[in-house]
Amino acid sequence: MLTIYHLIRQHRRIVLFGCDFFLWNLSFYLSFAINRSDYALASSPALFWWCFLLENVCFTAVFLLFRLYNKLWRYANIEDFFTTAVASLTADLSFMLITMGIGLFRPEFNLGTRVYITFALMSSFFVMMFRINYRLNRILERRNLAHKARKRLMIIGAGEGAVSVLSELSKTPGNEYLPVCIVDDNPEKLHRRISGVQVVGTTNEIPEICREYDVEVILFTISQLSIADKKRILDACAETHLEVKIIPNIYNLMTSGVPITSSIRQVEVDDLLGRDPVVFDTEKYGQYLIGQTVLVTGGGGSIGSELCRQIAGLKPKHLIILDIYENNAYEIQQELLRKYGSDLSFEVQIASVRDREKLEHIFSAHDIDVVFHAAAHKHVPLMETNPEEAVKNNVFGTLKLVETADKFHVKNFVQISTDKAVNPTSVMGASKRICEMIIQLMDKRSQTNFVAVRFGNVLGSNGSVIPLFKEQIRTGGPVTVTHPDIIRYFMTIPEAVSLVLTAGSLAKGGEIFILDMGEPVKIRVLAENLIRLSGFKPHEDIKIEYTGLRPGEKLYEELLLNEEGITQTKNKKIYIGKPIEFDTDSFFEHLSTLRAAAEENDKDAVERIIAEVVPTFHREVSGSESLAGTEEGPAS
Repeated sequence: MLTIYHLIRQHRRIVLFGCDFFLWNLSFYLSFAINRSDYALASSPALFWWCFLLENVCFTAVFLLFRLYNKLWRYANIEDFFTTAVASLTADLSFMLITMGIGLFRPEFNLGTRVYITFALMSSFFVMMFRINYRLNRILERRNLAHKARKRLMIIGAGEGAVSVLSELSKTPGNEYLPVCIVDDNPEKLHRRISGVQVVGTTNEIPEICREYDVEVILFTISQLSIADKKRILDACAETHLEVKIIPNIYNLMTSGVPITSSIRQVEVDDLLGRDPVVFDTEKYGQYLIGQTVLVTGGGGSIGSELCRQIAGLKPKHLIILDIYENNAYEIQQELLRKYGSDLSFEVQIASVRDREKLEHIFSAHDIDVVFHAAAHKHVPLMETNPEEAVKNNVFGTLKLVETADKFHVKNFVQISTDKAVNPTSVMGASKRICEMIIQLMDKRSQTNFVAVRFGNVLGSNGSVIPLFKEQIRTGGPVTVTHPDIIRYFMTIPEAVSLVLTAGSLAKGGEIFILDMGEPVKIRVLAENLIRLSGFKPHEDIKIEYTGLRPGEKLYEELLLNEEGITQTKNKKIYIGKPIEFDTDSFFEHLSTLRAAAEENDKDAVERIIAEVVPTFHREVSGSESLAGTEEGPAS
């Protein structure tokens, strides 16, 4: 059975009307009785009841006309209270005019000026106070609940984002945050208040203010801010060892209708990259994909799936997603179906790039214009213990795909490479360097434009270090880092895909495109910042353990070979590495012997031949193999 409380909530309009009915009738009774000094109404009961009926008709009609019962009074504002006051006075005036009109024929109906004024004042006062009292009770209820919240909140930024957050928090009694202060660098906003919360200082004072106000959580709400200032402020937040959260794309959220508090997330490492993100200019660089048939290998992986998403938005004629792992392929298939439905022509092919017959079947069935080759074995330690598989998949899978693309006259072929191909210390990196050599060699022999795209580690990709760090922090540590001095370049998945798509538009054939990735990041510092921004103290709350370099890893990644020179493209963030000359006959002879060694699963022979094919391949001293962060190259 429903409780009385639930019945009231379910029929709140009827309940509110009943309260108004009681209040305006009480007002009429008191004003009538006071002015006649007769509370028993014995002197003129008939007149009272006739006027009582007219008064109820007037008030009911006017209040319904003003739609006072369609409002949610828990969220009432000044405009709603003004409307109520106007409605009440209009009802009083209507009642007065009707009774005075009747009084022209029946004088006793003219109740007198004192009765009308008293009734108008009392009815308006009671009706307004009832609503004000209800609204105040709701505010006090929310504040009481808010003070029971678990986390005291500092808001960074006194702009529209802060206004929207505070407004939404005030309407959500059960939220877990209690806003206690705001910081902003605009001197005009200092000591002002937003929804009762004061702007108490600047971002330079964040650590001191957090201690003074006993802050437990920091919320970053500024959207229009330079990368350098954002990093400076987040670094100041990290000093507090408090949990830091962020609301991205404030304007988009405000215009989308999505609750802003639902988008609050923890600060990610890509918020601290310290450089402007690379953005793919669709109008400038995406034209070559419009109306084309595009094949993406490794289309279910981190990079491959993002390629599919961005290509789908460029209205290709047909998109072919090729992957050997059906679960990932299924996920991107369902995502594209949900978003585009029948508006996007695409298909999923479960196949390996090592299967030449299947590749030729796919190419013969479609007039493919552009190929993005993202499929690869890329896990550094695993490929160290399985070098023959790195060769079979990365080297000869690429070779078969390249030869098939050439045979079927594909226009553009873009190979996904990695910074680990530069002076490689791992089998994986060396195998990707051989792929680059295949691309440059085939470009000289083919009408197809073959190019490679080289970039560093991808934040959030399959097997990347960040998800591992987060899981280790969530479980209380320790966070495992291979070496205190290990350094990596980082980029986000959308940035990597922007580079790949842009490179495809700039391709003339034979280039190795390289992204200006800013300054490299120490993995140790990255881990410490992630721990701080999660609300813990590194080395105290969460331990950091150094496990030693794993097989194939090196301390420093490079983006260019020593022999390469670089040329800047039209895109200031993208460079072209100068091709390196090598003996093609010797190269193909080595590939032949490498294929035989791989097929025989002769690991020692595979590594020896790789070293002959890639003169810059060398081993670094490595530590014990562990489950520490996998700072490997781009995801397949």
